[in-house]
Amino acid sequence: MKPTFIPFVAGIAGAAVMPRQGGGDYTVGFIGCSMAENVAQGYVANGGKRMWGPYGTGGQVVQSWTSTNSAAWGQFDKQAAKYGKPTEVWVQICIFSFQGVTYDEVKKLISNAREHAAPGAKIYITGQPVYPDNPSSCFLAGATGPQLTVDLAKRAAADTTLNVTYPGEFKLLRNEVADGCHANTAGQSSLGKQAIAFWG
Repeated sequence: MKPTFIPFVAGIAGAAVMPRQGGGDYTVGFIGCSMAENVAQGYVANGGKRMWGPYGTGGQVVQSWTSTNSAAWGQFDKQAAKYGKPTEVWVQICIFSFQGVTYDEVKKLISNAREHAAPGAKIYITGQPVYPDNPSSCFLAGATGPQLTVDLAKRAAADTTLNVTYPGEFKLLRNEVADGCHANTAGQSSLGKQAIAFWG
């Protein structure tokens, strides 16, 4: 059975978030690491057009995005120059186990995303994909790393001062993983479909 993109609205138990309507092509930017690239690869392969395609964010964990003038943001700005500043930005919390992550760093990502996006841009935040049938997977993030990133994303969404939306968890099943962490071709397709279910 294919994993689904589970909607979540902070403070409203069981509330469903409907797929967004409207919005132009390439108006949803994103930041993250190779896991975000996996989503973008599958999104494009499945015909998604609202979100940017992959643009080389492999290895760019949280600390790559905490300085607004970093090389990672330089890559983001090149995409924004190509498509226009995004009116929506997906912020993926992505970590290496040896670096970890703090909530203050997560808040910095959100602040920087606002700075690099169009004025008034809507910000979405998620963690890395989780592995429901192999929860200790992803050697790069560590056994508890993926769930930590999800918990931090939910915490940010529950903080009304941040004004961000947590749309749900991305999920990868064991047979959709190439190396214990990253998505294989089937996994990329699954992640892409999960993204399309929300962003369109």
